[in-house]
Amino acid sequence: MKVVTAAIILKDNKVLIAQRAPGENLAGKWEFPGGKIETGETPQECVKREIREELEVHIEVLDFFGESIYEYHSGTIKLMAYWCKWILGKFTLNVHSQIVWVNGQELDLYDFAPADLPLVEKLKLVLS
Repeated sequence: MKVVTAAIILKDNKVLIAQRAPGENLAGKWEFPGGKIETGETPQECVKREIREELEVHIEVLDFFGESIYEYHSGTIKLMAYWCKWILGKFTLNVHSQIVWVNGQELDLYDFAPADLPLVEKLKLVLS
């Protein structure tokens, strides 16, 4: 099982979501940005690194938000999500085609990657 992380970044009671770019795995699907944990890395270190690599911003990792386990054709992943705070930097898209800030009610308007769906449901309750 691959362990991956996701950042739940809030601003003005809206959450940042990102759309996977063409050519990427799950292209066109929306997600909470993040990525695979590398050897010797904690989940918190991973989410900070991934956000720096994918979006070129610095975040502070706060509390654990939740997790999801999903079996894709390529294998099972465990997605661990953390509340995060945007600290510094201008958002730059390196593996995404777009990002948007949405409120809890707007989350249903986006086609999320399957592993992200349980986090979407939990977040809708929190942001309502």
